[in-house]
Order: sequence, then C-alpha cells, then structure tokens
Amino acid sequence: MPKPAVLVAEELSPAGLALLEGDFEVRHTNGADRSQLLPALADVDALIVRSATQVDAEALAAAPRLKVVARAGVGLDNVDVEASTKAGVLVVNAPTSNIVSAAEQAVNLLLASARNTAPAHNALINGEWKRSKYTGVELYDKTVGVVGLGRIGALVAQRLSAFGTRLVAYDPFVQAARAAQIGVEMVTLDELLERSDFITIHLPKNKDTIGLIGDEALAKVKPTVRIVNAARGGILDEAALYRALKEGRVAGAGIDVWAKEPCTDSPLFEFESVVVAPHLGASTHEAQEKAGTQVARSVKLALSGEFVPDAVNVQGGAVAEDVKPGLPLTEKLGRIFTAIAGGVASRIDVEVRGEIAAHDVKVVELAALKGVFGDVVEEAVTFVNAPLLAKERGVEVNLVTGDDSADWRNLITVRGVLPDGQQVSVSGTLSGPRHTEKLVELNGYTMEIVLSEHMAFLAYDDRPGIVGTVGALLGEAGVNIAGMQVSRDEEGGQALITLTVDSAIPDSTLAAISTEIRAETTRQVVLD
Repeated sequence: MPKPAVLVAEELSPAGLALLEGDFEVRHTNGADRSQLLPALADVDALIVRSATQVDAEALAAAPRLKVVARAGVGLDNVDVEASTKAGVLVVNAPTSNIVSAAEQAVNLLLASARNTAPAHNALINGEWKRSKYTGVELYDKTVGVVGLGRIGALVAQRLSAFGTRLVAYDPFVQAARAAQIGVEMVTLDELLERSDFITIHLPKNKDTIGLIGDEALAKVKPTVRIVNAARGGILDEAALYRALKEGRVAGAGIDVWAKEPCTDSPLFEFESVVVAPHLGASTHEAQEKAGTQVARSVKLALSGEFVPDAVNVQGGAVAEDVKPGLPLTEKLGRIFTAIAGGVASRIDVEVRGEIAAHDVKVVELAALKGVFGDVVEEAVTFVNAPLLAKERGVEVNLVTGDDSADWRNLITVRGVLPDGQQVSVSGTLSGPRHTEKLVELNGYTMEIVLSEHMAFLAYDDRPGIVGTVGALLGEAGVNIAGMQVSRDEEGGQALITLTVDSAIPDSTLAAISTEIRAETTRQVVLD
C-alpha cells in the first residue's frame, strides 16, 4: 500500500517534519502560489499550512482525497472552515503552541511602551543621549486592564502580577470565581477603560470584536493610558487610536498586529510613543517547534481515523480524559451494530450512562456514527463527515445520557430502529485500569466478553448439542476459538452464541454452521 501523502505548503519545524516522514510521503510546495498549490493538491491526504496559504472552496475542490487541513499556528483566518466541513475535511490547528510566546510579546510591548525603549534606542544609535526626554513610568501600583481573559490573557495577567499591578479584566465568558483564582477582578468594559493605566488586548477576532476598541471606547480612557494589541489586527481601531494619540487622549501604544498585513506604512509610525512590530507574537523558536509537532501529531491521528483533540470543526469540542478511552470502544459497537442490522437504520440512539455522562460526551455520538458507517460507504468516514453521512441517508440521531447504570460503572449503547421496525442494540463497557473493551449486551442478550478482532454471532433456538457442533465445524476449518459465551432469554427459547476467534471464519464454514444449527441469523464482524 502506498503511504498517505502529506503536502507541506509552508515552512514547518524540523521536529514536525521528522514526526511525519516515517509514516507518510511528505511533499512540499509554495502554498502562496496558486499555480503551484492547486495541482499539488490533486492526490494528497493532508495539507499543512501556516498563514500565507488560502484554503478556500477552490483549493478544497482541487483535493478530492483530502482528509485534514492543519494550520501550524493558532488563527484560522486563511482556512474556510465551513467549506472544509461540507467537504468532510477535518480542520486542526495548534491552539496552545504560541500562547507563552504571545503572552511574553504582550508584556514586552507593554514594558517597551512604558519605558520608551524604542525611541530611546533610535536616538542613541543616532548619537543622541536623551535621558530626560524618554522618562517613562513604572508598572508598580498601576492598574492593568486585560481585555479577554482566555489562555493568553490569563498568562499575561499572571506575569504582570509579579510587577505589583492591580489586575482587572473584561471577558463575558469567564466567571468571576475563575478570575479571582489568578488575582483578577472582573469588571465591565466601560469600567476597565475608565480605571486602567495600561490596557492589553487578548480577544479572538470576530464580528463582535472587530473595532471593539474604537472612538467610543477611547473616549473613556485616561489620557495617560498605554494600550497594547498583540492579539488580532482590527480589534483596536488603528484610525481611532491615531486620532486619540494626536489629540493627547492616549499616551502610548504597543502594536504587534495590524488590520491589513503585511503593514509597512501606517500613520501610527509617526508617534515615538508607539512601539511597533511585524506580528512577532508567535515568532520564537519554541513556538514554531511546538506548532510543527502539534499539527504533525494531529495529522497522524486524523489519517489513522482517530479523534483529534485540536480539531476545530468537530462537534463536541475538547474531550475529557475520562471520555477518551471510550471512543474506540464506541466505534467498534457501531460496527457491530451495522453488522447485526444488515443495513442502515432509520433512527439511532447513542446512550451514555454512568460516571462519564457527567462530562460533555457529544464526541461519543460521533464515534458511534463513525463505526456505523465505516463498513457501508466507499469514502473514508471521519469525525467530521459522519454526521453529514447520517443526514444524507435520512438517519435520525439522538444522544441520550444518564448517571444511572445498574451493573456497570459506565455503559455505552448503540440502539437503532431499522426501516422495517426491527430494533437492534449493542452495549459495551471498559473494565479495569487497562480499559479492557467488553461487549455486555446484544439485542437484549446479556454477556461479558472481551472484544476481539474477529467475532461472530449466532442466533438460534435453544437446544442441546449446539456448542459442540459449532466447535467441531470451526475445528475442521482450522479456526481456533478464543472465547465463547451462550446467552438465552429462557430455557428452550431463543439463544445467542458470541464467539471470539483467532482468525476469520471462512464463508463456507459459516454457512455450514448456519445450516447445521438452523441459525436464525449468523453474523461475522472484523474489528481491525
């Protein structure tokens, strides 16, 4: 089998490349050049970009085999996430790769602004010694307003607390109790603007935040305030900042990001009190190394069909550690469900019961659908396109949760109704510290058997001699039984044999068993 192809469209750290080269065919192109990019996408399975490559509908259409787009960084402004989702393409980034570097850059700009470092440097190398002109201000005992107390904003707050500052923050999505743990007082945006001696911005860029710090906001600040933006260009209105600086309503600023990049000419450049940088927040060796290795690991997970924690277009978001071990189990339950059903259900309920139900388990539903469709559609089934496959086939999908689980600490069930009204259910659990995967229920029959690569299910009328007949026929075919359980609804009623075997059962042998025991149904599942 040829190795999956990974196209690296921009520079990636050596460590990231090293993680990919053993398992994949790694190719390179200039992603900023469409004439090179589009032909190179024709037969690749993964695309890795940074910020210069535009991954839009045209690029996606040129990549029929594409399964994952990985952005070696935090922002996704250059990736059409909606179009990717429609195409069933996973989009991942490296959300934590540059948070320390970005936080340090914000602190760097804040200090440089406070102490007039940039103009003093320029004066000195031009032969001018101007100590009095560039007198600055201390951070100690000043109020710093943090606009956006996410991961980076929190890191900035923690670092600035060491300077003896008072920290206030505005973030409608952060609870006051959480902020108090790191010594930050939550306030309204207006109060932050009015009280702060320094303001540092750490919000994502979206329709609600573009221009948030504009003329109206800057009319409320102290004339001595210094403002830092190392988040995203456009959140701080550059034209409004220029007017405030020109009129003496703002004392200074530190700008690392711009509304339009690259930016090599701005009215803000005329102010000595403004220190500027060409978007250097993530430009450290450490951040680039982490971005490269994080996206490389995500690509490996995606191309192996595993859940990718850093995926941005998968329903469910971050996955709790207690939930992760149940995903492979759930996918296998979905495959068993389809094998037993013999077709596509009209409705599927994914039930999660027990302790893990206290977590967000939306991803468990996705894992079940991935298993349900994995053996019945031609295209590769992923956590992204599984819901789309269900919708296209008219399958109603529901997630049911509850903390009640009488016999098991945690229980996952895939239950469905076929178009003819027949009901199918299969349940499993994880056992012990090694999370051993066990099948514990099938269509109402109870059991406890470890899942295996090769499994078979035989439904028949309960009577003596069946186990011996099955064993003899498998022995004649050279198929070794690893495990067997017999379940029944009542003596002399309906019974089910669940088998785990060391190798696949030949079709002729399975047919012979079905005939000999007069099986109602016979199913074999390969859980590779």
